[in-house]
Amino acid sequence: MMKLLVHICCGPCSIYPLRQVVGDRMEVWGFFYNPNIHPYTEYCKRLEAVRVLAEKMDLKVIYRDEYDLEGFIRNTINDVDGRCRYCYMSRLEATAEAARKEGFDYFSSSLLYSRYQDHDSVKRMGRSIGKKIGVDFLYEDFRAGWRDGIRESKEMGLYRQQYCGCIFSEKERYLGKGGGKKAAGDI
Repeated sequence: MMKLLVHICCGPCSIYPLRQVVGDRMEVWGFFYNPNIHPYTEYCKRLEAVRVLAEKMDLKVIYRDEYDLEGFIRNTINDVDGRCRYCYMSRLEATAEAARKEGFDYFSSSLLYSRYQDHDSVKRMGRSIGKKIGVDFLYEDFRAGWRDGIRESKEMGLYRQQYCGCIFSEKERYLGKGGGKKAAGDI
């Protein structure tokens, strides 16, 4: 049976993609690597949600438990608006490298589930990285399962984050895209 390694950005966004590829199609494993998440307490909540999800779905997961706020900032500070490209690239590359090292036939990402991600960039980068590293990128548009994933994550009692993950998206969550100051009562 063919093997697939799926990058897991967070528990809630992974449910639907994992359900879609689990079964007779191939053996599916998860891969947690998200060094960009801020603050560290948020990172820990998301990591724990993936552990809970893995137990509930009987999913094998490779954990690359590295928190690297400094590395993320170093690589994005001069192009804050383009930070997502770096974020996608670094996590897809790590997934493809882990897939090659561990003998997987394919890799993919739960980033393909989110309505908030640049879906075409993830697809294009995944295919390019797959060619470079030598593991095929499995592309599937998982956005059709958006509501199902939300419902299931609530039923499972998984931690549900309120922003994408990086320090800049946290700021946008609370201050908006323009970054203007809000009154304390507005938060």
